[in-house]
Amino acid sequence: MNAPHSIMSVWRIFDCFPMETLTKAWFYDKAGTKKQRDVSLMKEHRTRYGVAGNCFDLAIWLLHEFKEAGIKAYPVGHELKKLSAHAAVVAVDEEGRRFLCDLGDQWLQPILIDPEERDFTREKVSGFFPAADVQVTTERGQLEIAYHRPNGKISRQSYDTDPVELKSFLEAAERSQNSIYPKALLEQRIPFKNETAHWEFYNWKSFLSTTEGLYHDAPAESIEEWAARIHGKTGYDREFLIEALGIYKKLGD
Repeated sequence: MNAPHSIMSVWRIFDCFPMETLTKAWFYDKAGTKKQRDVSLMKEHRTRYGVAGNCFDLAIWLLHEFKEAGIKAYPVGHELKKLSAHAAVVAVDEEGRRFLCDLGDQWLQPILIDPEERDFTREKVSGFFPAADVQVTTERGQLEIAYHRPNGKISRQSYDTDPVELKSFLEAAERSQNSIYPKALLEQRIPFKNETAHWEFYNWKSFLSTTEGLYHDAPAESIEEWAARIHGKTGYDREFLIEALGIYKKLGD
């Protein structure tokens, strides 16, 4: 079962939003003591530079849009008390069915997570995640997603699907924005032939994940060349990219 139109109409606002850590590094020294941006500032940066943010940015923004649309939604995550935390959102339709909405992992669309409602329990399904089938299992409030790749590799992500109190969630977001891992990451959904593939830039390498397999890009020779490549995939402002990538270059040296 796909998410209803009410949920999908909000989700589609974010179709062209990457998930990335470039904005975090770029904003770190520009911010005061509060590093987590509010939605109004995220919108301002989106308009001016074309940027999005990391999983916490995207979850906070998505929650705001659901609230504006009158849709019940709440934050969820994985290991939220750790620096390795991952953030997402659960939206609830008018029938009380819950849908996982994970912009941070660049899902194609929300997925139903209530086992008693789902008509594909423990079955692999396509069309929800770029270049992978997904398998949903739930047990005692814990949700696990298994990603089945074309090459047979299986990776997993887990979530605690109990609602996280907003104050605690924002505290986790602030911790995340105050910690900059020295390897830049950007993930973007990219049209490819008859599918939506997944393009990733990580640690000065980039590649496209498709149902046909991986396509590795040629190495880039400079920050300016990387900025041009990322600009071509995302539309991000070139000067923003040069500045943000320069920060990561210094962190890695």
